[in-house]
Amino acid sequence: MASAFSGLLAFAIENMKGVAGLNGWRWIFIIEGIATVLVGVTLPWTLPDSPATASFLDAEEKRFIKHRLEEDSGTSRGHVGTNEGFKMTYIVSALKEWRLYLAVIIYWGNSIALYGFTYSAPTIINGLGYTTAKAQLLTIPVYVLGVISTIFFSVLADKHQKRWPYIVIPFSIGLIGFIGLLATPVKKYPGLTYAFLFFIPAGVYPPLICCLSWVGNNLAPSWKRAVGMAILISIGNMGGAVGSNIFLAAEKPRYWLGYGMGAGMVSAAIICTFILKASYEKINRERDAMDSNEIRARYTDEQLIEMGDKSPLYRYVV
Repeated sequence: MASAFSGLLAFAIENMKGVAGLNGWRWIFIIEGIATVLVGVTLPWTLPDSPATASFLDAEEKRFIKHRLEEDSGTSRGHVGTNEGFKMTYIVSALKEWRLYLAVIIYWGNSIALYGFTYSAPTIINGLGYTTAKAQLLTIPVYVLGVISTIFFSVLADKHQKRWPYIVIPFSIGLIGFIGLLATPVKKYPGLTYAFLFFIPAGVYPPLICCLSWVGNNLAPSWKRAVGMAILISIGNMGGAVGSNIFLAAEKPRYWLGYGMGAGMVSAAIICTFILKASYEKINRERDAMDSNEIRARYTDEQLIEMGDKSPLYRYVV
């Protein structure tokens, strides 16, 4: 939605060309940058640290959310901790979780492919013969479809209690888009080029939502989850530094490196998704074969909760 509105906002701000002797594109950076900083400064006071401290929730809503968090482990037979004290072992455990780094590659399938596309989409459309102002407006429907696709696949993921299909399917749509853009002669078929642009947000946005929730579902207790999510998002967003530098002006209008890198990263993300799926299913089968009574006789409830996702009662979301 931000990408869609930014196109409309950029179209309006472009009309400020000449104000204070600055070009319109400079005003886009100035105005949107100031707004971002001002909102960021308010967060220590406006963003609650937990449901327990959220002033906009009543007591029953806080209890309900706490219960949901405790059950958020993919199993009806075990709970996860939500308010345990900090221990260094949680950081070590998160850093040693090899599956987390496969999830980073899935994240890169979004960040590398999408950052470059987002920054370059107006230029790509401009190269189809439209003015700069109209190119900004024509990015809006492309991202609106991305919003619809993201909500659609997210609803399906929760409805079917699955994550991996709703990473693979939309990424496959994105892959079709990149291949189509690589194969289409831009000057001969500008309309087809514009049509293939719709495949990128529609296919590359939704997997990020499922990837984030998948990692969150499969890390416990809460400190390990917090550290793991921080690792995923921080390293994953480094893909933006790559993605914003792969659409080279010298390659316009074909952008071989940009589209090729996007296709490659999306393919790598699909492969990593299948590897994670196989790993989680294998562990779940092994734990299903265990006797829950023997497990409870061997460990206390406190020990099982402290073990988090390593608990024999824990079941990974697939």
